[in-house]
Amino acid sequence: MSTTEQRVAIVTGGARGIGAATAQRLAEEGRAVAVLDLDEAACKETVEKITKAGGRALAVGADVSDAAQVEAAVARVAEELGPPTILVNNAGVLRDNLLFKMSEGDWDTVLGVHLKGAFLMTRAVQKHMLDAGFGRIVNLSSSSALGNRGQANYSAAKAGMQGLTKTLAIELGKFGVTANAVAPGFIATDMTAATAARVGMGFEDFQKAAASQIPVARVGTPEDVANTIAFLSGDAAGFVSGQVVYVAGGPLD
Repeated sequence: MSTTEQRVAIVTGGARGIGAATAQRLAEEGRAVAVLDLDEAACKETVEKITKAGGRALAVGADVSDAAQVEAAVARVAEELGPPTILVNNAGVLRDNLLFKMSEGDWDTVLGVHLKGAFLMTRAVQKHMLDAGFGRIVNLSSSSALGNRGQANYSAAKAGMQGLTKTLAIELGKFGVTANAVAPGFIATDMTAATAARVGMGFEDFQKAAASQIPVARVGTPEDVANTIAFLSGDAAGFVSGQVVYVAGGPLD
């Protein structure tokens, strides 16, 4: 058994979409995976898929924007699976609206889950990484970090994730910890389906319109993102840190 097979990963927002695909992909790599989401019961399907395939997984319920819940969740993972040394900060929500319609609650919720959540989770997990002399942090940014109409809150949060990532890489690198960000473009998930509904388009038409603007002529899948995360969280990526990798089917300005 390799050291990689013994490592413990936490994937936030792991109940569905990119998070679920990432949890399963990391399990395929031999990691024990804590599938963390706001609703622990929602993680059941992802955990069952992993365990049926012979992997080890744990469902954990926590609000990543609440420090006490984060500390309790990480302590539980360390006790039941082992000290976590891989962290994928994927938890996210949408509260899209044009600026003049956006409420303070819309702003606070999105910044709280995405950016504060990543900060709290990383702060709680880094002690285990430092003790192990090894760590991999992968933060989910987005192509929306470059700016996107109706997403002032989401764009700000995702741009902030990139700054957080680069700072973590600088601070933690000497302890054997790398930090990178993955920035997906259009990925077919429940979140993009919700966006289609918000703008009054059928999801199939929405995907076709998006694909027509993507060089590889298709939209992305959660597995596309999970494959990139799997590489960045592995031993082979030990000299890659502080980077933002756009998984968008082509170059972005």
